Amino acid sequence: MSEDLTALDDSDLERRVAAVRERMRPAEEQLSSLRAERDVLLTERRRRERNAHRESRADLKAAMREGRFPTIAELVAGSQAGALDDYAFNLKTGGEVRLGYPGARSQSLTFTDGVQVAQAADLAVAARLYAAGWDLGSPGRPGVRVHFPGTRQERLVPVDEVFARPRGAP
Repeated sequence: MSEDLTALDDSDLERRVAAVRERMRPAEEQLSSLRAERDVLLTERRRRERNAHRESRADLKAAMREGRFPTIAELVAGSQAGALDDYAFNLKTGGEVRLGYPGARSQSLTFTDGVQVAQAADLAVAARLYAAGWDLGSPGRPGVRVHFPGTRQERLVPVDEVFARPRGAP
């Protein structure tokens, strides 16, 4: 549009603006229709993702009830070596958690002999402390400290409410 518009009077300029708007109307209506169609498809995709997540969590909870995955206490008692990061940990409700404190670079378990506290960064140390009679938790506070990935929310959970499954297992 290299035309000199300064020579047009106000009524001609308004007429041209109206003409351009009229030519744009079908394109805008088509774009609006396409956006509505896209939104319906995206809503269906989100619904399917929510259902898949819900079913996955229900399957995980069923597997934990059936005993396919050990509790954290059973894992520590039955292992001699391995990294905590080789496992994904879930609460009995199905939510995934990490062991130890939020913001820590690696997962850990806290053990106590009733007076002292020791941290186990892997299953070998955890198994050694467990075999020596130490319990999961801190003095007067039995349990496993867990936090939700990506959050600062942490809590102390009874050992029979945290389950371990090998990473990559459904």
